[in-house]
Amino acid sequence: MIKRFLLTVAMVAVAATAHAAGDNLKPFLLSEVTSGDVAEVQASVEQKLGEAGFDVVGRYSPYQGATILGVTSDALRAAAAQSEFGGYAAVQRVALTSLNGEVQVSYTNPTYMSHAYRMNGDLAEVTAALEQALGNAGAFGPDKGMASKKVRKYHYMFGMPYFDDGIELAKHDSYEAAVAAVEKGLKETEGTTRVWRVDVPGKEETVFGVGMAKGKDGSKYADDPYIMGEIDFKELRSTAHLPYEVLVSGDRVYTLPAEFRIAINFPDLKMMGSNSFMNIMETPDAVEELLTLGAGGKAEKATFW
Repeated sequence: MIKRFLLTVAMVAVAATAHAAGDNLKPFLLSEVTSGDVAEVQASVEQKLGEAGFDVVGRYSPYQGATILGVTSDALRAAAAQSEFGGYAAVQRVALTSLNGEVQVSYTNPTYMSHAYRMNGDLAEVTAALEQALGNAGAFGPDKGMASKKVRKYHYMFGMPYFDDGIELAKHDSYEAAVAAVEKGLKETEGTTRVWRVDVPGKEETVFGVGMAKGKDGSKYADDPYIMGEIDFKELRSTAHLPYEVLVSGDRVYTLPAEFRIAINFPDLKMMGSNSFMNIMETPDAVEELLTLGAGGKAEKATFW
């Protein structure tokens, strides 16, 4: 009863924020909190997405009670084609999270992500389409939202990377060779799961959604369940943070530094203490090393953390 009351309070708070926010953006949007069979809820969500023109390109269940759907559309792919490294935003994520006997349905906020990934537009059409399909009970994530200009220039703190400080994981002989290397690497690398692949139309760019688990060395710091157990602890869960993106652009393979990729979705996460960045301080190097193997190359370790 107490849990239900607290969750109701949280939903009222995010709904109020949605009406008052204006340009006060947060990374996730709540569709609903419902009861019932998870599989039935998922089937209903996927049907609504299909009817709204979205393609479900991948499904990922990194741990018990969490399912993420990767979704794209003609509008998303077109917007990605018009932006440098636009492939990072070519797939939005819809999450179903089972918690305390209920199912939270949420999704990434396309407008927030358009600024986080510096798109040449705000993906307003996509945001409206997702809201039409799934509803919008309010934005959530950090306690306070950010103006679009701040999201576009975001970094966690002095010395931490920005969006344009991407990591080059590998270089291959051609775009085709790079895509093939990632396909092969993700299949053969212990600890990586290819969740989706979407090709950006009209340019040599492909985005992969990549799930991560303990690799050959058994490191927990690149393990999605471990990382989310440390950082995703609020009543409304930010499950749609997952999975990571690996981007092929031309003959190069890139990913975003974990210091940026995590912080952009959890900007109010503390640096120290319980449920803080300090508990995952080895994650940036661990993620880079694992994704480097998945990209079929070798990159220098990140030094931002």
